[in-house]
Amino acid sequence: MIFRLFLLLACASLVAQETPENLQQSELVAWCIVPFDAAKRSPEQRASMLKELGLTRSAYDWRKEHVATFEEEILAYKKHEIEFFAFWGEHPTALQLFQKHKITPQVWKMFASPKGTSQEEKVTQAAKSLESLAKRTAAANCKLALYNHGGWSGEPANLVAVCQKLHEIGHRHVGIVYNWHHGHRRINSWAKDLTLMKPYLHCLNLNGMKESAEFKILPLGQGEHETSMLQTLINSGYSGPIGILDHRNDTDSKIALKANLDGLKILKNQLKLK
Repeated sequence: MIFRLFLLLACASLVAQETPENLQQSELVAWCIVPFDAAKRSPEQRASMLKELGLTRSAYDWRKEHVATFEEEILAYKKHEIEFFAFWGEHPTALQLFQKHKITPQVWKMFASPKGTSQEEKVTQAAKSLESLAKRTAAANCKLALYNHGGWSGEPANLVAVCQKLHEIGHRHVGIVYNWHHGHRRINSWAKDLTLMKPYLHCLNLNGMKESAEFKILPLGQGEHETSMLQTLINSGYSGPIGILDHRNDTDSKIALKANLDGLKILKNQLKLK
């Protein structure tokens, strides 16, 4: 009887997987929690909320009304030991503040689909449109990540091609931030897309995944494919940053982030992650 129990425990330990470091709660990046927060928190309240949830990294999205509080956000994050991990888009004030406070967040940039006729023309035009920002982010020692959204500029193969073109002309700090919530129709291509993007992937933002999702924003664990997609990610050996998001105007960001953290626990259990 004891020997049989020993065998069962041994088999269970073989099945279980170690949780990768980038899936530990303290390593996750909170995304879309500023203009999308129904509670409309102040920088201090937002930093405190992240601390309460056990999250220590934030990617900062903003609108025009938030420009006046850029510095307040940086200071609140420093106070609560939250890493200002990334900044959405570009603003001259932001780069000045990064240098003033000696922080080097990633810069996440969505770019317009080019109008060239051939693939080569499109890639060249896209790279040219990003070259100035690539120079500015390099000077600030910030990584530049191309953000998938929709259309030509949201396709993994095109994102990779633009990165490669920018690398050829010396901008090797340029990579990709890939968002599952903009990739519902590419679920069946995830393994292929991940292999293609992995050398350039600066961050991956998770989401509940359904092929015909009525709503593109779903908490983790409420879709149909994120368990297998997460296993593919782990099998790939990707060790870079991973984000979870709010992105719902009608929801308190704390509630949205908590739902994703709870969903991630479910996925970890399904994958037998220790």
